[in-house]
Amino acid sequence: MEIYLDNAATTKVYDSVAKEVKEFFLVEYGNASSQHPIGINARNKLEEARKKIADYVGAEPSEIIFTSGGTESDNLALRGLAKANPEKKHIITSVIEHPAIIETCKDLEKQGYKVDYVNASKDGIVSVEDVINKTSEDTLVVSIMHVNNEIGTIQPIEEIAKSCKEKNIYFHTDAVQGFTKVDLDLTDVDLMSVSGHKVHAPKGIGFLYIKKGTKIAAIMTGGGQECNLRSGTENVPGIIGLAAALEEKENVEGIRESRDKIIVMLKEIPGTRFNGSLESRVYNNINVSFYGIEGESLMLMLNGEGIFVSTGSACASTKLSESHVLNALGIDVLYVHGSLRLTLGSDAIGNEDYIAQKIKKKVERLREISPFKLNLKEVKDE
Repeated sequence: MEIYLDNAATTKVYDSVAKEVKEFFLVEYGNASSQHPIGINARNKLEEARKKIADYVGAEPSEIIFTSGGTESDNLALRGLAKANPEKKHIITSVIEHPAIIETCKDLEKQGYKVDYVNASKDGIVSVEDVINKTSEDTLVVSIMHVNNEIGTIQPIEEIAKSCKEKNIYFHTDAVQGFTKVDLDLTDVDLMSVSGHKVHAPKGIGFLYIKKGTKIAAIMTGGGQECNLRSGTENVPGIIGLAAALEEKENVEGIRESRDKIIVMLKEIPGTRFNGSLESRVYNNINVSFYGIEGESLMLMLNGEGIFVSTGSACASTKLSESHVLNALGIDVLYVHGSLRLTLGSDAIGNEDYIAQKIKKKVERLREISPFKLNLKEVKDE
């Protein structure tokens, strides 16, 4: 038996999406910039898909710019704004953002930009007031993610965006983990990043929503595709797949119930804490830490049982570093090292007992063989 609980890293492509994409690899394979019938047909299908996506998010088709995914969208948002608005040199973001934002901000700092990194509460929520208090006349953009990729907390995006609009400051959100899961009103949002492979579409496709009137420049030059903002041959199969994925419905309530059942059972394990708000959290995320063990070891032991999880962000897994998100929340290091991220899909439904019991047994085993003598009676469960 295999139970996949790493949907924040990537999702399985829907069967209907795979069928649609296959058609555009083998039959409707034209380059959307070609002027013969096969290319013109590809262009027409691409634009139909753009309209479907725009309608889904409540935007105009011209406001959807296709990219390779979340990282490119984040880079285009921040670097594109910086390039087009060189008179403003201040950026505000948070300490719990995805590396695609944090590393881009660090690079912009080297180019003379001032970046303020706003803290999050112990529950992993960014304060609207803290963000707004950092703004100034020199502020170009505020970038706060919609849903955190590690702990699943939902940020007060609409409130922050409204405050930015009142101050004539651009607002960008990385909505990679929240897209299709948490409703978002784009009325005051200027830019939004989305990635297809988080919503059962293919890898290598995403988009950046750019509100009409936003002053932004291309960061990659070439043939001028995507309104001269993202040169390069369009990924027509990926675009078709992303639009098709939005027509499918996830079993939201079933997954939410599975999450809640697993949380109840994991609470029985001594020395356990759940990271991030359990109320303001996306429906499929559990981020849990077990005091005094190594999360990597626990993950590998669960692999052997056919349960596939993560210890944090998949994008940071090759860096072998502690979670910057959990560290930012001020969590005890002996909890940080024992963290596990479960992001549920349909595989979890009906397997809650099996998942929880296997985790419990592996945690107990790791504590038995630990070189540290842990007195769990003195450890406060959180």
